[in-house]
Amino acid sequence: MDAGKGQGLAGAASRFTTRSVDEARAVLSQQFYDMKLDTPTADDFELEADVVVLGGVTIGRMSFGASIRAYIPDLDCYHVVAPSTGSFSIGQGREPDTPVSDRTGGMLNPTKSFRVGDFSPDCDTLTIKVEKLAVHRQLEVMLGGPVHRNADFRPAFDICRGAGRSWAGLARWIALDANNPGGLLQSPMICGRLEQTLLEGLLLATDHRYRDALDAPPPAMPATAVKRVMDAVRDNPAEPWDANRLAAVANVSLRTLQEAFRSQVRMTPMGYVHEVRLQHVRMALRLAAPGGTTVTEVAYRWGFAHLGRFARRYRARFGEPPSRTLGGARTG
Repeated sequence: MDAGKGQGLAGAASRFTTRSVDEARAVLSQQFYDMKLDTPTADDFELEADVVVLGGVTIGRMSFGASIRAYIPDLDCYHVVAPSTGSFSIGQGREPDTPVSDRTGGMLNPTKSFRVGDFSPDCDTLTIKVEKLAVHRQLEVMLGGPVHRNADFRPAFDICRGAGRSWAGLARWIALDANNPGGLLQSPMICGRLEQTLLEGLLLATDHRYRDALDAPPPAMPATAVKRVMDAVRDNPAEPWDANRLAAVANVSLRTLQEAFRSQVRMTPMGYVHEVRLQHVRMALRLAAPGGTTVTEVAYRWGFAHLGRFARRYRARFGEPPSRTLGGARTG
């Protein structure tokens, strides 16, 4: 078995390849759950898997090169599957099996056994473990109140269009980028936001017990609470802010925070964070001593991991590229 651990990644990443069914079973049991795994065509079997852990979300992209059967006797997390090629079926307890493909993803809930069947040899799929506590905490943030019952996801959701397609695409990109040296997953700021985006997106892309509550209009947020959030960002702009933390500062639900910033500030909460950080970047570039720093160093220091996107945002905001601001400081 070849197994490589990503070095220096904020999201712990691994890559595995093996032709041994026993080794594959051991790897997948370690990364996900204790399971039974077998194949009727062992000669063609070859596990190829990329796995990345972002807090309470474990994303695996894997193929087996053969038909497989799997059985997990005790599922203690939520679980999502989303093939990009091929197809298979999933089922829980005595419930009928749900077919999944590149058009239909599958959802599994905690506390019941989990089985996989009819796995086509050409199948390449995302398989995603989502900790129960992470889902419930995200629901509480979005709803602004306690959650006392499981989400009870419906067994299938659309991944070929709309929100489901967007969500599956994001998860697939994360799996593919997990072992990319110098990639965005090396940034703790990026990883924290990606975990939150995955959790929030999953709850908005699927049907479950709390979906109607999430779709209901959020309550109004007073201007004093908006100011409290803005003051917190201005006072500590280098904090690894995400929308969940900002909602906690305001003591409101995430939906209430987002709607209040849209109506009162004319931007998203994280858009405001980026605006404050851009101002600090501009100040740092203007005050830089000749040869003392680079645009890349300053951008990374203020949490802008994607340099091309940062440069476009900077030019749109200030009417010049960041290199010109820094160049002016060096010749001033």
